[in-house]
Amino acid sequence: MKNQWIILLSIVFTLIVAIFAVINVDPVTVNYLFGESSWPLILVILSSVLMGGLIVSSVGLIKIFNLQREVKSLKKQLVALKGNEGQKEADKTHQVKSEYHDAKQLKVSNKE
Repeated sequence: MKNQWIILLSIVFTLIVAIFAVINVDPVTVNYLFGESSWPLILVILSSVLMGGLIVSSVGLIKIFNLQREVKSLKKQLVALKGNEGQKEADKTHQVKSEYHDAKQLKVSNKE
């Protein structure tokens, strides 16, 4: 349901930007560090929206990759801890069996 709302809001935002851009077709002067040029305002608006989207998506991808790396690391730690825990459990079981066997032998030797 959340993804549907995101898609719906994205479509509405895209339509608003497109309508706003189409309404503003007058030429504007764009000043660069090394000069200036005249561009239609529709291109300035659309390129600004495109650059903003690229920046936001690249930051989001970096965040996703970092989180995936962290999840992988935590899964390795969990497997290692479960492995150590399993070994400890096996050691406890062996110790209990040894104690039981020793107690059983002690009873047998006391009966004799």
